[in-house]
Amino acid sequence: MTRGALRPVKHSLTLQGHRTSVSLEPEFWEAFREIAAERGQPINVLAAEIDADRGTDRGLASAIRVFVLTETQRQAD
Repeated sequence: MTRGALRPVKHSLTLQGHRTSVSLEPEFWEAFREIAAERGQPINVLAAEIDADRGTDRGLASAIRVFVLTETQRQAD
């Protein structure tokens, strides 16, 4: 039996004083936390920056996934 990706898990965030939740796979959540730590930012601050830049055509969870992918690719270069 092969092990697939785990199902998304809801995580609570506070963006501009408002509570919200995003569902992310554990692998994305861990990478997101690591990126925030490397930048010396709380995850809520980084999530608020992503939220402000995402526009209306992409949900927050998707925007975080794309951010993590982009940062991971950038770090690999």
